Amino acid sequence: MLLFYFDTFSFMPFFFILFGAIFIFIIFSNLKEWSKNNSSPVLTVPAKVVTKRTRTSGGAGDSSASTTYYATFEVQSGDRIELRLNGREYGQLADDDFGLLTFQGTRFHTFERHKKESSE
Repeated sequence: MLLFYFDTFSFMPFFFILFGAIFIFIIFSNLKEWSKNNSSPVLTVPAKVVTKRTRTSGGAGDSSASTTYYATFEVQSGDRIELRLNGREYGQLADDDFGLLTFQGTRFHTFERHKKESSE
């Protein structure tokens, strides 16, 4: 009969390699997005705020919670772009706001609000 004995320490190298690979992948992905944003042109286009959302992570036990803010903008062509914002910018936007959106790739710069778009 063949017995398998699993020792906790025999799996340690596997977990170190796995977590190291995940860490390297995340760093590579973030650097790739940062580079792509830097090479993208800064665009200013008329846009409407379609919706806003938040994502909260952490907060269990003794850890602190972190909130990430997003807004979806619709440009004149009908295309929609979801961009990450900070809390102050998020709080100044309301659904159906209309104005000039300035962004670079997936990086939000500013939103200059104008009069609300008429619903006629």
